[in-house]
Amino acid sequence: MSSFIKLKKISKSFDVESKVRALKNINLELKLGKIYSIVGPSGSGKSTLLNILSLIDTPSKGLIQIDNKNIDAENKNLNDSIRASKIGIIYQSYNLLSDFTALENVSLAAMAINRSKRESLIEAKKIMGKLGLSKRYNHLPNELSGGENQRVAIARALINKPKIILADEPTGNLDITSAKNVFKILINLKKPNRIIIFATHNREFANMSDCKIEMIDGNIKSING
Repeated sequence: MSSFIKLKKISKSFDVESKVRALKNINLELKLGKIYSIVGPSGSGKSTLLNILSLIDTPSKGLIQIDNKNIDAENKNLNDSIRASKIGIIYQSYNLLSDFTALENVSLAAMAINRSKRESLIEAKKIMGKLGLSKRYNHLPNELSGGENQRVAIARALINKPKIILADEPTGNLDITSAKNVFKILINLKKPNRIIIFATHNREFANMSDCKIEMIDGNIKSING
């Protein structure tokens, strides 16, 4: 099976007080049907790599290919469209809209790709129900536990049936029981036509993946699996 995502000689630098090279000449190929974990110390480049993969950030140098198509960093409208329709993102801090209910947070992601409000709400309820949130539709984020908020965030990431799911420390704000439950959900999202990529400091969770990518100082140190 050919790779669905290819990174070729990707570098990323930030200009702060002095130039910081967050990623250094990264080459990586990712296949559908696989779960990938990214591990490494803080500052190793894990989040930067996920931001590049999500098309939220652009590389300073190098080429990104998704489904055999080159990504043009300058075409922001197209990249926003690709992200909305093909990429589901799960954040450590949930990133839910505080003034919207759980159901609204999930359904808005579907409406963002021009699905009707009625269809979006039906689909949101279906996904939330599968994640044990059917009694939480009308609750605001501050009325939910951390684990519930993260399940809402997972539902939002899933509603457009993405081929790529990216999660950056998705259990970083959770107690160990909630963290294990969230990771069980994440691992069970594996499908033949989907890639799941998550960054974590937890070695136990990292070992649940099909392939472990270890990073240090902006480089890929090793790939196991």
